[in-house]
Amino acid sequence: MSQDQTQTEASPAVEQGVHNYSSEDKWVKPEDPLLLERLEWFKDQKLGLMMHWGPYSQIGIVESWALSDEDADWSRADIDWDIDGEEMKREYFELNKTFNPIRFEPEKWAELAANNGFKYLNFTTKHHDGFCMWNTRTTEYRITGRDCPFSRHQYADITKHLFEAFRARGLGISAYFSKADWHSPYYWTEGMERGIKTSRGPSYNPKEYPWLWEEFVQFTHEQIMELMTDYGRIDVLWLDAGWVNDYRVQNIRIGEVVEKARQLQPWLLSADRTVGGPYENLITPEQTMPERALHVPWESCITMGTSFSYRYDDDYKTVRQLIHMLIEIVAKGGNLALNVGPQPDGRLSRTAISRIEGMGTWLKAYGESIYGTRVCEPYSIGNIHFTQKNEQTYAFYLYEDEKQEVKPTVVLPLNNQDVARVDLVAGAEEIQFTKTGEGIEVELPEGELTGAAPIAHVFRIS
Repeated sequence: MSQDQTQTEASPAVEQGVHNYSSEDKWVKPEDPLLLERLEWFKDQKLGLMMHWGPYSQIGIVESWALSDEDADWSRADIDWDIDGEEMKREYFELNKTFNPIRFEPEKWAELAANNGFKYLNFTTKHHDGFCMWNTRTTEYRITGRDCPFSRHQYADITKHLFEAFRARGLGISAYFSKADWHSPYYWTEGMERGIKTSRGPSYNPKEYPWLWEEFVQFTHEQIMELMTDYGRIDVLWLDAGWVNDYRVQNIRIGEVVEKARQLQPWLLSADRTVGGPYENLITPEQTMPERALHVPWESCITMGTSFSYRYDDDYKTVRQLIHMLIEIVAKGGNLALNVGPQPDGRLSRTAISRIEGMGTWLKAYGESIYGTRVCEPYSIGNIHFTQKNEQTYAFYLYEDEKQEVKPTVVLPLNNQDVARVDLVAGAEEIQFTKTGEGIEVELPEGELTGAAPIAHVFRIS
């Protein structure tokens, strides 16, 4: 099989930088009791903070993808200065020489996340462009490299300080790591068969140059083991670039390095995205959510704005939209990894902070219906969603906007459940209800019928 054939086969897995996700039947249940226990822990968390951050944030374009000529038609749409593709790639790879986020304060990020209901961090230690946000020994193309002005800062090892700050607040750590590396000479090698044209895959056929591919495998394993050895407890190793996998010509032997890492961190979950098999412990939809409930561990990574990387003048989702998204994801059995792209100066935008705080306000009142819950039928029907915990069912009745009419009765389609009591979470207790052929008809108290429509009415059903 030629490398061109391999890339053609792999391409449908990624469209315009957005990855599809594995089907439920590709999930393999771990045999290790500790991993099964950690998967239950993961399913309890519900809300993580994802962060794509690197030198690309300085110019407000999509992370990495503009480097791939194969993806130029969409990834370079925002590159509006007069420049050809080769010059653009050269300038992109030199962004490390100006990346200096001197206003970076990891403790503030961790405090903001912890105080507003986020339970773990998923941070991009390295995206496809190969720039390492930790103090790796494998390459000078890193945040602590001599060419990067931030290398002299007290927080130069960004990954280290972020992980420590979030861990100190009791949050879990998920380490994003791209298996592809478009800066590595072992992956994109000058003078090979592809010439100057770049694509998602290596610039050569690994079967024809096995010694060069082995260099890349060892390089990748060394980087992963640095993160697993020198950066404290890691809960999830979140592996991107699904076209690099053990079942195609780009055999990276990920199982070998994950098992080696588990000798040090036996609790480690791995998310080998879109690959399936024993090392995709979590299924990871991107910028979407499944149409139906999934009965395996999963996590949707979705942006707060329109882009994973920082974009100037981005359009952010409202707090109402974000909470509705979280509720639907949780009702379908998943977690939301909500992505925020930090600014190039090291701060989060005021809009992002306001959205995070708005979500926190809602979660402080209604978090019992979110955290630690599991799916229950009928899952999601229109604007009504369900979760359960212990002997209680929670029903969410969502309002599209604050101007929507709040009607005096709400019908919850629960036909197979004995109901003794209905309460409003963070509201009136033991409210009136009637069993009907359609389910449970709940009467909202008088005080709920006036003013702006809430984000949702949340019912506790016993």
